[in-house]
Amino acid sequence: MNARARTAPPERRGRSHPRVVAPRTREGSLDIDGLLADRSVGIIVCCGSGGVGKTTTSAALAMRAAEQGRAVCVLTIDPARRLAQSMGLTELDNTPRAVDGIDASGGGSLDAMMLDMKRTFDEVVEAHATPDKAAQILTNPFYQALSSSFAGTQEYMAMEKLGQLHATGQWDLIIVDTPPSRSALDFLDAPERLSSLLDGRFIKLLLAPAKGPAKLLTAGFGVVTGAIKKVLGAQVLGDVQTFVAAFDTLFGGFRQRAEATYSLLKADGTAFLVIAAPEPAAMREASYFVERLAGDGMPLAGLVVNRVHDDVPGDLDPTEAAAAIRRLRKGSDDERRTADLLTVRVERSGTAAREGRQRQRFSKSHPGVPQVPVTALAGDVHDLAGLRRIGALLARPTADQG
Repeated sequence: MNARARTAPPERRGRSHPRVVAPRTREGSLDIDGLLADRSVGIIVCCGSGGVGKTTTSAALAMRAAEQGRAVCVLTIDPARRLAQSMGLTELDNTPRAVDGIDASGGGSLDAMMLDMKRTFDEVVEAHATPDKAAQILTNPFYQALSSSFAGTQEYMAMEKLGQLHATGQWDLIIVDTPPSRSALDFLDAPERLSSLLDGRFIKLLLAPAKGPAKLLTAGFGVVTGAIKKVLGAQVLGDVQTFVAAFDTLFGGFRQRAEATYSLLKADGTAFLVIAAPEPAAMREASYFVERLAGDGMPLAGLVVNRVHDDVPGDLDPTEAAAAIRRLRKGSDDERRTADLLTVRVERSGTAAREGRQRQRFSKSHPGVPQVPVTALAGDVHDLAGLRRIGALLARPTADQG
């Protein structure tokens, strides 16, 4: 059980139905253009497992919103560089960069950035500590390890960066592309994770000599630190103690901002999109995300199902088709070519049927969650034209997807 499941207040436990906030089309599908046009929506968070097109979807949504007149920033915390490549940027870093080549005739704009976990942590320390204290923290070996690789730091810094971007007021829509795993929702636990780190018994023990009654603590502390020194070494222990003593004064501000960003994520101006592919494992992950968001009372827009294979119109009996293929294989060259085409037709029909069952199974488990299917393209998306095409498919999921 995770930290939030243990510590969540009663009103955030036991929710069985997601809080769906997005408009629907007349057919009942997720209305993407309606979502993007809603000026009350200022944050869209895209989450899902790896390999389902989440980064591409985030970029396509951002581009479509910008070309419809919104000032958009897309933030990726996926370490892959696909977002920069698809937007024609030579680099993507911790500073939002303008994306050229979009249609700005409607007054919109598009900026993109990729979270640099350590740089964001450094910026927070520099902004909220005195110069001397900041220098002490930034040069501390334990801090350098913590800010680069400590579990949960990336998710917490994503919270920090989202809060920073929102506070500027520069963009009226921020789209967040989360890491490609279940840990994508770990940023919801960031306040508790940070609290566990800095409020834990070990940290309190390290601070005890400076804070507690010396006569009561010195003896016990000496025994414990003596044991720790044998395991970690005196230098490592000293680095940790120095860091904690310097960082302790900043902790309150860190947690306040994390809680404020959590409240922002839960507010009506935010919408979560779950991204999936029509495959069993990806759809199971999608169910997990929906249930987790429901449990935390987060506003859910719906499910985007990428790379859907549409069935070819017309009746096809699999048994009759198989018999026809066997017969045609024995004929002329033209008949064998016809058999090849019919085989492809049968395989596509079977794939479409399997994918349809996956989507129906999800709908049965989550009847209130709208979906939008996106037809699979022949190749990868690697430029603005491809992103524009994906945006159109997201917005028109029925007749125009042929």
